[in-house]
Amino acid sequence: MEPHDYIVTDIQGDYAYLQQTDADGAEPFQVAMALLPPQTDIGTRLHGFMGFFEVI
Repeated sequence: MEPHDYIVTDIQGDYAYLQQTDADGAEPFQVAMALLPPQTDIGTRLHGFMGFFEVI
């Protein structure tokens, strides 16, 4: 599994939708807010690797 960069496109309750920014045509996917840094909001840019995310 490779590291990727994402942007939070939507938050619905306990879930955020992430769009991969370093791949063309990638579909947004759902991630539990509990797995994301506390300051995550719509528009936050994240770097993710093996289920761990950090704000960039």
